[in-house]
Amino acid sequence: MNDLINLKNKVLFYTDVDEEILGRELVKYERISLGKADFLVRPGQIVDRFYYLEKGCICYYKEEEGEIKVLEFYTEDVFFTDLPSYVNQQPSNCYLKAIESSMVFAVKKEVAEESFNNSHQLERFGRLSMQEAFMKLFSRVERMSIRSNEERYLRLLEKRPDLFQRVPNYLIASYLGMTPVGLSKLRKRLSKA
Repeated sequence: MNDLINLKNKVLFYTDVDEEILGRELVKYERISLGKADFLVRPGQIVDRFYYLEKGCICYYKEEEGEIKVLEFYTEDVFFTDLPSYVNQQPSNCYLKAIESSMVFAVKKEVAEESFNNSHQLERFGRLSMQEAFMKLFSRVERMSIRSNEERYLRLLEKRPDLFQRVPNYLIASYLGMTPVGLSKLRKRLSKA
């Protein structure tokens, strides 16, 4: 259970759970080691797992007309999944790919739901963590529609500066809704200001 301490603390961040129940349920999470560029999910796959990122960086993206469209970067201490595929149990149209060596814990949907049925405390954790995942996606869509390229760039620089050392520029540009050239020009302009 020692290697599950961060996962345990993350669950307890959402709600109190009895030690005995939590210990029994956390051992059901599968540990997955990913090398740089390894895929966790590919299009066509039905996502039946909810993930916790212990360490590393995962890029959540899709391809449209040969172009990568980055939806999110997941870094340490977050729960994540391909929410539409997980909830609807339909084939994914996205990728979850390791940008760097990563350690993930995964729990199958039916195992998580059984846990939620057996424990009101764990059901609360499941509901709150799923709400948080949904709200992050919703907030991102909202930011993309109302903020300028410069505002999005500056906000990312302020909120998640580590990404600029961990993620290639072309993926950051895609995440910001820009081209790599557009990002480069914006950076040059801001450095002169």
